[in-house]
Amino acid sequence: MEEGATLAVDGRNFKLQGYENGNFIGGCLFDNVTKDMDIYKTEIFGPVLSVVRAKTYEEALDLPMSHEYGNGVAIFTRDGDTARDFCSRINIGMIGVNVPIPVPLAYHTFGGWKRSGFGDLNQHGPDAFKFYTHTKTVTSRWSSGTKEGAEFSIPTMG
Repeated sequence: MEEGATLAVDGRNFKLQGYENGNFIGGCLFDNVTKDMDIYKTEIFGPVLSVVRAKTYEEALDLPMSHEYGNGVAIFTRDGDTARDFCSRINIGMIGVNVPIPVPLAYHTFGGWKRSGFGDLNQHGPDAFKFYTHTKTVTSRWSSGTKEGAEFSIPTMG
């Protein structure tokens, strides 16, 4: 917030029923995040989501491509060509297509690339024993119907 991001959802006062004296944090949503902010540069593991806005597909694609971490990324689209282009060009370990959190099932590889990696191996799956590989796991879900072009919003029910 000190660097200009907007805290849209504040989970700092979260209390879990039955564990009111525990140390928990609820979901937090930061909007208007830019590439020069610490919240963007730091790999945060927790219930924190940062919204970084891009004007074009290429600008959006460059955000994870140029970041020093490479754990997971997702795209929401009904355009198969856009999904294939995204999956083939992106340099991230776990990719979601129409899946918001691209964590695969245990028998698929789980792990990031770049500074998001953990040792020489991925953490789960049969690929965990393969040395010096760059595994890319794509998880996708497709709705019925077709639509032209990429979309830059998360589909909602209704």
